[in-house]
Amino acid sequence: MADDLFKALADPTRRTILDELTEKSGQTLFEICGRLSMKHQLGISRQGVSQHLAVLEAAGLVETRREGRYKFHELNTEPLRHIAERWPVPTPHTSGPQESTP
Repeated sequence: MADDLFKALADPTRRTILDELTEKSGQTLFEICGRLSMKHQLGISRQGVSQHLAVLEAAGLVETRREGRYKFHELNTEPLRHIAERWPVPTPHTSGPQESTP
């Protein structure tokens, strides 16, 4: 699963899509395409955006729900939380250098 996550995050267009879903979750493909075109001047086809969304969905970063003929895309940050928990940041020691005792 981590490989899919890193692959999904490696592409700048996919990161931009995630940024847009962070700003407004629950967008349709049409809305996402419009925002990428108008706000980011990305000349990417609907099919291209759809393929990027499929990669993000496979990595668990995007979840979809259908209402009638509309498909809404929601951001899911849970996979990122798992990565952060995998490599916790060590806390600095405040009492100075530690001496090892034999």
